[in-house]
Order: sequence, then structure tokens, then C-alpha cells
Amino acid sequence: MATVAVTDETFEAEVKNSDLPVVVDFWAEWCGPCKQIGPALEELSSEMDGKVKIVKVDVDSNPNSAASMGVRGIPALFMFKDGQVVSNRSGAAPKAALQSWIEETL
Repeated sequence: MATVAVTDETFEAEVKNSDLPVVVDFWAEWCGPCKQIGPALEELSSEMDGKVKIVKVDVDSNPNSAASMGVRGIPALFMFKDGQVVSNRSGAAPKAALQSWIEETL
């Protein structure tokens, strides 16, 4: 399953009301580190299909979701379980580090 684009309007339904744990990637088109982790998140989304849902929120188009989470810098990643944040991290990281963080949090 590919990553899902989430907006301010769909954040509640896609993230907080999800049956699966959700990784939210707050990013922007102009952000170099965001572009670095994008392909790794796409691969992990496919590899971990059924275990976790990975979604992306463009902070320029959807400032309310980012503001409600207190995002100050991007990329910012948040793991939600049962509608609650259980872990978060910021900055770029290699695929193996991202996968390890997701698996530890699951």
C-alpha cells in the first residue's frame, strides 16, 4: 500500500480513527530532508502493509494539522495508536532506522 496523502479535513478520519497504527510524516515539497526519507517511507508502507499505515501531511497546504501537533521543524514523524501519539521523531534517517523505530513502537 502506498503512503496516503492526508489533509486537515481528513486527519481525524485517516489518523485518529484508524484501526491500524499510523505513522504521520509532516513534510513540504521544498524540504530536502523530507525528500530524502520519502522513498524509504514509500517502501516501508508497502513492506509493512497490514501492520501500519503511513500517511503524509504537506504542512504548507495543511497548516492546522501540523500546528495542532506542535510541529516546529520538518520532517516530523508521529506514531499514532488508537488515536493517541505514542512516539515521535524529527529529521531525516536511513530506511533501516525508520523501520526499526516503527517496529519498536508497534
